[in-house]
Amino acid sequence: MLVTLLAVAVGLYLLPSPIDPKPHTLKGPPPLLEGPLAANTLLQKGRRLFTGQLHGPESFTADEEGNVFTGTVDGKLWKIGADDSLTFITQMGRSLPECGSSTDYEPVCGRPHGVRLDRHGQLVVADSYFGLHSVDPQTGEKTVLVSSSQGAGGVPFGFLNGLEISSQTGMIYFTDSSSRWGRRHVKLEVIELNNLGRLLSYDPDTGSVKVLLDGLYMPNGIVLSPDEHFLLLAETSIGRILRFWLKGPKAGTKEVILDNMIGYPDNIRLSDHGTFLVGITTTRFRKLLPPFLDLIAPYPAVKRFLAKVVPLSWYNVLLPRYALVLELGPDGHIVGSLHDPEGRLTWAISDVFQHRGRTYLGSTDLPFLPVLEGGSS
Repeated sequence: MLVTLLAVAVGLYLLPSPIDPKPHTLKGPPPLLEGPLAANTLLQKGRRLFTGQLHGPESFTADEEGNVFTGTVDGKLWKIGADDSLTFITQMGRSLPECGSSTDYEPVCGRPHGVRLDRHGQLVVADSYFGLHSVDPQTGEKTVLVSSSQGAGGVPFGFLNGLEISSQTGMIYFTDSSSRWGRRHVKLEVIELNNLGRLLSYDPDTGSVKVLLDGLYMPNGIVLSPDEHFLLLAETSIGRILRFWLKGPKAGTKEVILDNMIGYPDNIRLSDHGTFLVGITTTRFRKLLPPFLDLIAPYPAVKRFLAKVVPLSWYNVLLPRYALVLELGPDGHIVGSLHDPEGRLTWAISDVFQHRGRTYLGSTDLPFLPVLEGGSS
């Protein structure tokens, strides 16, 4: 028995790990649920739409007629009418019966993340596997703007994610969360805690792609300020939000405006009254023990071992059913928050999109679309 156990231990030690983590020092324990972070039940005052029809509506955009557009985990793009009708637009990849049943099919079926409408009424879609596309919302015709294999700066895209379009110039800004891990391996990306992400821009007039920032920790959602002088960017894996200046004396520079967050930020959107709304994909609360990712952050050997022996699906048991949205002022300070402590309506929020008095709450995997009537105010 001892020899067997020793042989197993040696085998596990020699088994190569899929990740190459570095030690990470956290800024401190997460903040307490007090002040503007005090718990409430504001996110429970909503309802679910399209249960069983929309699986993982991750990001949203809308046109002047009141139609809302979103993409789902099965690689499909959808139009939600002003009357809450649901219309299929197109499939980003191949249309297979297995699409949406497992992340293993995502590289074939596609996975649209960021979606926005450009000045010509065309949908711009950041597909995590196939790259940046333009899609006609009427016909579903797709045009590749930049493929993932083409990438930028000699580096292919590994995980396209966030998206934003300038209303002033038409410039398209987007994030590549990792050049190493694709979306279906996002848990390895978070555990490894690498800084292989980038912020990029695409000029629709010239077709040129530019790397604006690199060395980022899983860059995710981005949003332009109302005057478009800067954009905010979520670094999901380290719970941080950056400001990247586009204009003025600081143009081309970045600064941290929110660190050591109470959760891991996903998309950032403008609210209907000029503040920023941040969807929290996973909360990071103080308990008897530090949060799991906090606990293992300084120990690369522990991370390598876990990546060898623990199936990725097992980490789901560590994810709390707690919904949280942060509201930030223009300076990035937290001015309020919305909670669903029991996950009665939703949890793991990816996007918070307000349109015509309704707030749409996105997710990456949940099989329904939660909405609040009347906005966050």
